[in-house]
Amino acid sequence: MTHSTYSVEEKLKYGIADNMIRISVGCEDIIDIINDFKQALE
Repeated sequence: MTHSTYSVEEKLKYGIADNMIRISVGCEDIIDIINDFKQALE
C-alpha cells in the first residue's frame, strides 16, 4: 500500500516489483517473529 500511488516508471526506478512485500517488525524476540512468519505462510 505504501507504493500504490507510484507509477510503473517510478517502481522500476526504485526497484519495487509487484511481487514484493513490505515487512515492518518491532523489538519482538526473533523466535516470535520467525514463528509468526511460519504461521502466516501455512
